[in-house]
Order: sequence, then C-alpha cells, then structure tokens
Amino acid sequence: MPIRAAVMTGAGEPIELRTLDDPVIEPGGVLLETLASEVCGTDVHLHHGRLAGVPYPIVPGHVSVGRIAESRGVVHDALGEPLGVGDAVTFLDVHEVCNACYHCLVARQPNRCPSRKVYGITYSADEGPLGGWSERIYLKPGVRILKLTGGLDADDVIGGGCGLFTGFAAVDRAGVRLGDTVLVQGAGPVGLAAAAFAALAGASLVLMIGAPEARLALGERLGVDQRWDLTATSEAERAEEVRALTGGRGPDVVIEAAGSPAAVGEGLRLARDGGTYVVAGHYTDAGEVAFNPHAELNRKHLDVRGQWGTDFHHLVRALRLLARHRDRLPFRDVIGGRYGLSEAGQALADVEALRVTKAVIVPAM
Repeated sequence: MPIRAAVMTGAGEPIELRTLDDPVIEPGGVLLETLASEVCGTDVHLHHGRLAGVPYPIVPGHVSVGRIAESRGVVHDALGEPLGVGDAVTFLDVHEVCNACYHCLVARQPNRCPSRKVYGITYSADEGPLGGWSERIYLKPGVRILKLTGGLDADDVIGGGCGLFTGFAAVDRAGVRLGDTVLVQGAGPVGLAAAAFAALAGASLVLMIGAPEARLALGERLGVDQRWDLTATSEAERAEEVRALTGGRGPDVVIEAAGSPAAVGEGLRLARDGGTYVVAGHYTDAGEVAFNPHAELNRKHLDVRGQWGTDFHHLVRALRLLARHRDRLPFRDVIGGRYGLSEAGQALADVEALRVTKAVIVPAM
C-alpha cells in the first residue's frame, strides 16, 4: 500500500507531499505506523543546507515514535523486551555503524564512525520511508528498537525528542556532580533537557540563559532556579548576577545548547576556574568565535568538551529516568503544536521562528 510522506526536496525548497512505495520487509526488518515525529532545529538546518552530505530528497524526522505494524522475525527489542504488533516503540536514529573502524572498536565512539547513517538525515527518500515525516517508517535490520515501558507514551518521548537525548548526553559528558552549580545556555529542547537532567543529577543550582520568555518559563517547570532573557539583558549584567550567585567564582559546569558562536565566547568567560564547559549545540556550522586562549582557557584551567549527538546508551538511560520521574520531567508539555503531513512546511517555519518550542508531525491528522 502506498505511503504518504512529507519530503524535503532540497535546501530552501518547499516541503512536498509525496507517495512512496511500501517497502519490502527484509528478515530482521520492522514496519512502524508512525504515531508522532518531531520537527527540530536540525530539520531547520537541513532546510537551509547547513549540513554536508545530505542526499536530497529526504524524508525528515530523525526521532519518532511508532506502533509496530509488521515485522519479520523481530520478537524482542534491543534490551530483550518482547515485541508484537501494536506495541509502541522508539529507536536509535543512528544506523549502519561499521563495528570495524578505530572509532567503533578502540575509541568506543560509534557516533564518530565514518559509515554511520541517520534516519531522517542521510537516507534518500528514494530509498524508502526512512524518516518520521511519513505514515510509516521502515526500520532496517539491525536498527536498535526500544519498547515504551514504564507507563511512557508517545507524547512523553516526542515532547523531548532528540533534545531529550542530546541534553541527557551533555549532562553525562559534563560529569555533573552532586551539589554542582550548572549554567545552561539556550532554552530550546536541548537546553531544557540539559537543565532538567542537571537538576535530577543533583545540581544545587541550575541557571539558564536564553529566549524567548515562554521557553524560559518551561525551564522553570523543568528545574531551572534562575534565568535570564537573552534579549532583555546584556552579557555584563548576566555575568555580574551569575557571579553573585556563585560566590564570585562562576558555575562549576556550563553547557552550551544555543547553537550560537557568541554563546561559546560568553560560556568560556562565565565558567569558573577549573570548571567544565560542554559544547552540545553546534551540530551544524554556525560560524566562528574568537577567544583568548590564555585568559579564557589555559589560565582558567578550563576543561572544554564537545558532545556530538547521542549513542544508544543515552536513549536507554534517559528513557529510564523519564519513566521514573515523569512528574519532574514533563516533556509532553513542551509540545507547542501538532501538524499533519500536509502542514509540515508550516511546522518547520514555526520552529524556525520560535513560535513553538516543539512541533510534532502526526501523520494520522
């Protein structure tokens, strides 16, 4: 049966509604009926052509939740949970790592495998429904599937979307310790998740710089203690107030989730001497930033780390915490709009204009 999908035909081109062929399910393959797929900042970058190697036309939607419609020989998820038709699942969007290169075998960094492919980003629409902006999603053999358990539903997961997992990964990368002061730069889905998981990890004070105000208000619901509107305060004002809250030292950990080069410069200056700075928001090339390596890095004895995307263990651990602490992690409330496939272009525009924090494609609408 043909499958309707919203297709990104090229950088700057309108989103088109197309019909794709129903895939031939291979042994070990699974076909999902799409329940919900996110529209995130990465999709905006894809639409602007800011990510190299994208094989347009593509079916976007790299984080999705679906219901199993059909499978060939797949009876358990990646953790051994029994799977059957009708079960709600999500999956790791990264696929086809080689398990043979230096990064896979020695560095244990499969997210840097040169063979890696990503649903909704590096598969062409000509290859089939390999993204979430589609009525159905074909999960190739070997895709790591996770059954939604612990009372989780599609809104819990997709409300956080890729930001849920990237924010978790950034906090994990930072090594946040009990009693740390953590500053998050950026109030989008990644920043909101980073703030929420930092609070859950035991930070004694969680700070946030970002915009617009509606997103900052969501941050307070997710554990932010003090926030600054980027558009209403100056860097000097923010620096003075942050230092006043941290005994003049600055935060122990600063997590960049803004995707702005200017944020990196400010973050380096705000982090305390001997602190940790994690850059997680620059998934695409947003430009350069100048900094003084003596004053802002070496003399400060600063630990600077990058966090590129996520790995399977981030999904597993983040979802376990989400199931255990749904009251403290109300990511379903981050959803600002639901759109049918024919409205995908509008959803993309709304995300780019910051009119919604999380837009969700619901093919059944």
